[in-house]
Amino acid sequence: MARSLAFLHTVTDLVPVFEELAARYLPDWTPFNIVDESLLRNTIKQGELTKGTMQRVANYIRSAVDGGAEAILVTCSSIGPAVDAARPFCPVPLVRVDEGMVDLALTTGKRIGVLATLASTLRPTEDLIRTRATQQGYQPTIIARLCDRAFERLSAGDRAGHDTAIVEGIAALEQEVDVIVLAQASMARAAADPRFEETGIPILSSPELGILHFRSLLPGTGTKTELV
Repeated sequence: MARSLAFLHTVTDLVPVFEELAARYLPDWTPFNIVDESLLRNTIKQGELTKGTMQRVANYIRSAVDGGAEAILVTCSSIGPAVDAARPFCPVPLVRVDEGMVDLALTTGKRIGVLATLASTLRPTEDLIRTRATQQGYQPTIIARLCDRAFERLSAGDRAGHDTAIVEGIAALEQEVDVIVLAQASMARAAADPRFEETGIPILSSPELGILHFRSLLPGTGTKTELV
């Protein structure tokens, strides 16, 4: 019998992305989705992750468990600290989507570039890198940059403009770092742009790496993370 996992999203467009990844890498698990775009919108509006939003994230995690989830993946990096705060009280595996990406970045180079399209995502990603690096006795150099106007373009339906802004951000950063992480799952589609092939350094995005890391932590999968 298939086991149940929950995805908590703040961007509706990510639902089919993660359902496809679950079908590919977790065929014995059946996902259901919880989507609340206001979690991200309020964080953007406030300029930070507030205690009220953190409590709402915790409520959704509790609801997912009550709904039968045996594992939960949160697909928004901006609310990552709320996941960390809720984890000690969650009776099932609870994972941030960016953990696998960050772990791979730490094994790839000492100079890690972070690109985001939202200022609210930069600090949580930097903090996660530092936290997991400290756990490994490691002190990387982090260079964080914001892709100006990229998120506004995506929100307006201009995917090409969004992707171009990310490509330009990579071009401005690539000479300074050994690896670049794209801080938001919504940036992953841009990573398939052929212009990235010219960078010569790894460009990491969170959805696939997040699912693989998630799989490695699930009970009964018997599969280690295959970060490629």
